[in-house]
This record gives sequence, structure tokens and C-alpha cells, in this order.
Amino acid sequence: MNTGNTPKYFSKEMLRRLRNAVPIAVLIADFLQLPTKISEGYVRFLCPLCSEFLTATNPKTNLARCFHCEKNFNPIDMVMQVKRYNFKEAVEYLDNLIIPQ
Repeated sequence: MNTGNTPKYFSKEMLRRLRNAVPIAVLIADFLQLPTKISEGYVRFLCPLCSEFLTATNPKTNLARCFHCEKNFNPIDMVMQVKRYNFKEAVEYLDNLIIPQ
């Protein structure tokens, strides 16, 4: 990752854009490659914390939730957990996934 030109902080607008630009189900299945399945109309995924499939994604809010360990994930949280990145690294990862506007 190129960290030489990375700002020391990220604007609220940038973080909002990153949280919404990549659909959470696409991030989980295609980019992070977690095991997934569709059940009852929801994309379920193997929770990176507790390894349970008692999960769901919500395309309206672009959030994911594990009902077993009661953890909510936005795309930044999910990248941090799966990739073991810190916040800055997760933001940079997502920023590299989306096409500049």
C-alpha cells in the first residue's frame, strides 16, 4: 500500500463514501472471500469472529451482522477484522477497490 500521500485523518464524506460504495455482500463474498450462502433471501457469511453462519447482510444499510456473537460490521469493520488491518489500512484497502469519482 502506498502510505506516503495518505492523510493523517479521513473526512466524514470520504468515510461515508467508502462505507457505501462497495455493497457489503460483494465485499464479503468477492473481495474478502468469506464462505457465503443465501438463506431466506439474505446473504449469510461465516462470521470472522465466531465462525458461525448465524449472520445476515442488509443491502439497505450496507451492514452485516452476526446474531451469534452480536457484532455489527460496516465495510471498514469487516476489512479490519478479516484482513487484520488497522483502521487506516482498511480505509486504504476500500479506497483502492472503488473507482475515483
